[in-house]
Amino acid sequence: MTCKSFITGIEGLALNADERAFLASEQPYGVILFARNIESPEQLSVLNADIKSLLKHPFASILIDQEGGRVARMKPPHWRAYPPAGKFAKLAKKDMERAERAVYLNARLIAAELRGVGITTDCAPLADVISVECHEIIGDRAFGKEPEQVARLARAQAQGLLDGGILPVLKHIPGHGRAMVDSHEALPVVKASLAELEACDFIPFRELADIPLGMTAHIIYEALDAERVATLSPTVIRFIRRIIGFDGLLMSDDLSMKALTGSYRIRAKETLEAGCDLVLHCNGKMDEMRDVAAASVTLGGDALARAERAASMLLAKAPASDSALFAEWEKLLAA
Repeated sequence: MTCKSFITGIEGLALNADERAFLASEQPYGVILFARNIESPEQLSVLNADIKSLLKHPFASILIDQEGGRVARMKPPHWRAYPPAGKFAKLAKKDMERAERAVYLNARLIAAELRGVGITTDCAPLADVISVECHEIIGDRAFGKEPEQVARLARAQAQGLLDGGILPVLKHIPGHGRAMVDSHEALPVVKASLAELEACDFIPFRELADIPLGMTAHIIYEALDAERVATLSPTVIRFIRRIIGFDGLLMSDDLSMKALTGSYRIRAKETLEAGCDLVLHCNGKMDEMRDVAAASVTLGGDALARAERAASMLLAKAPASDSALFAEWEKLLAA
């Protein structure tokens, strides 16, 4: 069985009858989880097993945003509290190699926890280069202000996740670090020149273009397309593919964010027509989910090949216990 080109959210701690029927009939690429879906390891494992039993295609994915710091859906007391990227950015100023190792171990530990409850994909690393004027929605989620440092630390995070058996998602391509408003609430417009963006913002994404999955930004980049938000712009998506060089499975950021307008059917349709492989819809509202599904297509062509490539990377990795990693992680972060 094949899958359709969207990722959906769900409402609560267990699937309701409508959600079960929806997943079984529509066969989305995957389901993304939030704090509203998580209570305990036992509950989460049962939920994820239930989701996977309904998704009959080979790419059945369960995604989560587990960056650390403010963006962590799985929290204490059941799971560790992981530091934000900003902590590693500060460590990198003192010792880059130590910071890279700490980031790698941090990701391996996160991966072990995700694998333990049946999650396949973490929406990380965030490779945005933070600017002085950036909205706080990025803030300490970023690995720093220097593109080379961001690229190295984001690479370490991606590799740690992969080595722990979890697929990473590179975000937010081509860069959220200059956005002066939160795209959850409004449409950011970046006025920087192409030369400025090339010299800074795009560098980490170029260097990480081999990561198997990526996520777009709901931002207008005037230097690339002054009319359309990146997610909906064929011009920007071509730039991501041909100039930045990203050839992984490309998903939109959440379609329910207020940076976008119009019906959900139109949002999903325009996202796919722009060149994204997958549309992401997170809030679990069934009427919106049905509209997104109606506009989605069966995964095929280049998108199918990218999904197969990503799946092969996941299957090639074995889960690892975190017992040998935790002590070193603690020591590196103690200084």
